[in-house]
Amino acid sequence: RMEGFGYYTLPMGNEYRGWLWDGMFHGEGELGLPGGGGYRALWDRGVPTKGKYAFADGLEYEEEKWHYCDGYDRRFYTEICSGFKPPGIPQLTNLDPPKIIPEGCYDCGDGFYNPKTRIVVDYKRKFLRNADDEEHEWILRTCRRAWDITTEYKLKP
Repeated sequence: RMEGFGYYTLPMGNEYRGWLWDGMFHGEGELGLPGGGGYRALWDRGVPTKGKYAFADGLEYEEEKWHYCDGYDRRFYTEICSGFKPPGIPQLTNLDPPKIIPEGCYDCGDGFYNPKTRIVVDYKRKFLRNADDEEHEWILRTCRRAWDITTEYKLKP
């Protein structure tokens, strides 16, 4: 069994970097996600006892006093850190510029969703999951679509 400091990649692409004991996460370690971000924790025989999640952009999740995107302040984290863009230049996602959505698909936050195949792929087009009915309806109702992207009107010379 694995013991000591090491790296372990799980089947879905998550990677653990930290201390192992008897084949389990044990001690300080971080479980990184393929799209960025991760959970840094103190582990006890595979169970996190104390930890903190950080998103790919560096925003740390606060369980008790979470004020990000709480209904009163709807700014993206990059807007909180860097300020607003000038008037007339919208910021559609936290990632700026946003990912270009393939035709007929939706941007569902961790990848693209094709409603015809009901498959979610990551931004590198690697399979993530099949969407169930509930997720399908939520994506269609709330997520940004490829055909929603507006272009500025330009006068002909």
